[in-house]
Amino acid sequence: MFNYRGERISKRRIKLIHHISILCIVLSLLFSATSFFLGGYGLTLFLIGVAVIFYYTSKIVIKKPHKARLFFMLNFNISVAITASYFGKGSSIEFFLMYAIGVTFIIFSFRRERKMVALFTTLPILLWATLYLTNFSIFHSDAINHETVTTVIYPLSITFTLLLVAFQLSYYSYLNAGYSNSIHYKKQEAIDASNAKSDFLSTMSHEIRTPLNAVIGLSHILGDNNPRKDQVQNIEALNYSGKILLNLLNNVLDFSKMQSTKIALDNVPTDLSSAFKQIKKIHETSCIRKGITMNLNIDKDIPVVWLDIVRFNQVINNLVTNAIKFTDKGSVTLSIKKEAINDDKVKILTEIIDTGIGIPKDKQETIWESFTQASNTTNRLYGGTGLGLPIVKSIIESMDSSINIDSEIGKGSRFYFEVDLKIASDKDLKENNLKQTYNFKNKKVLLVEDNQINVMVSKQILEKAGLTVEIAYNGLEAVQMVKANTYDIVLMDIQMPVMDGYTSSIEIRKFNTKIPIIALSASVFMEVKNKIHESGMNGFIFKPFDPEDLLDQIQKEIFT
Repeated sequence: MFNYRGERISKRRIKLIHHISILCIVLSLLFSATSFFLGGYGLTLFLIGVAVIFYYTSKIVIKKPHKARLFFMLNFNISVAITASYFGKGSSIEFFLMYAIGVTFIIFSFRRERKMVALFTTLPILLWATLYLTNFSIFHSDAINHETVTTVIYPLSITFTLLLVAFQLSYYSYLNAGYSNSIHYKKQEAIDASNAKSDFLSTMSHEIRTPLNAVIGLSHILGDNNPRKDQVQNIEALNYSGKILLNLLNNVLDFSKMQSTKIALDNVPTDLSSAFKQIKKIHETSCIRKGITMNLNIDKDIPVVWLDIVRFNQVINNLVTNAIKFTDKGSVTLSIKKEAINDDKVKILTEIIDTGIGIPKDKQETIWESFTQASNTTNRLYGGTGLGLPIVKSIIESMDSSINIDSEIGKGSRFYFEVDLKIASDKDLKENNLKQTYNFKNKKVLLVEDNQINVMVSKQILEKAGLTVEIAYNGLEAVQMVKANTYDIVLMDIQMPVMDGYTSSIEIRKFNTKIPIIALSASVFMEVKNKIHESGMNGFIFKPFDPEDLLDQIQKEIFT
């Protein structure tokens, strides 16, 4: 179903032509019968022929819509002009030509078929002008007197014109109601699909983050307990592996969030030269294993800047990891240079350069698409999710910049971007890095958690900070313990057997509205955050959590 230019014609437009053609058959036959009884036998035969053409139009419209539309418009305009001339000016049949002008915009697409629209809006105007210039005498008949035209034909023409307009309005109201229901149904389908995706990602997040919390937490505890020198490397490897897995999980979740919302940046005072000292250490092991060199070049005179260092690190780590992955000989270089500076801003150029396999020119656009790699061979040989670069692009765009690439097959790639950053003061940096001290003497916390390993990790972190810790293994047990004892704060897991964290918090709030309750959630989705607040909790900490973040939150809730 295509128009004369090979473009598809909508089913709605084809249906409309079919129904209008049937209506015009009825009107033609009614006018034909009227003409017969009034003695206009020539017009009667003509209008029967018009009805036959409309019938033909209604039959071919599905298979040959372009041809059917031409037949309809020509037949309608010419038949109206001849009938109006036959009955004379007093019949007002020429007003059907106004309908012909309007229906043109319905039968043809103004955006795609402007020539046809111009032709069939001009044709009725020319026919109308011809009728007036010839005083309706082109096909005029004296067989029908003026009084008959005024008393019979005029009311019929006005009635049929209104009937056509009413049909058009009713038909469109019917179509709109149908499309409204269809849109509502499709909207509900989309909402259900989105909810299913969120539920899946939330469950996946929880199931992975819960053991990951133990891996990162235990490695942190082991590192703080003065390990032997021969243990340090193993502990660091364990901690690094946990963070790599967390980064992969965050990439998947970040991709989901980036589909629907812009990334919110959390800028803090940052000393770039200090912040990236660990970059080389983190990635050097992978480079040594592959027999390549890792170079780090950072200008020493870059001032302290306001920067979301977590997101910036995510960009750098994704790009460096990619560079190492696709480089089998040579080197990978991270370069951060000061390009320009004024009173309150500095322009920073960041480059990640490798001597790897390179990227073909025809693939340098597609690599930014989600779940896409340069080729199937690349995916098979090197693996990966295909999410790292899309997330890099989204983060850099949220910084009001864009990432560029220079690459040549067999010689390597250069990813680079410039960002304008506000300059921060040394005072801002010192205040941000100020070591937090805690005074939890005689403070008692109820930890509500069903996972034994998470209990072990969290208890060690809390007790090391000076807190007295008691454990509840489900929400119902937590409600009973809060009733029977006095606690300064409750740390509440969300997903637990017997009674979940939401229900437990609601029950606690029925008899205790003052005790702070912090959710320990392995889900980062907005609907979970909303439920946390609705159930009466004071805040939340994501698993795996940074021990300092958890202790900061506890101190804030207890002492404010």
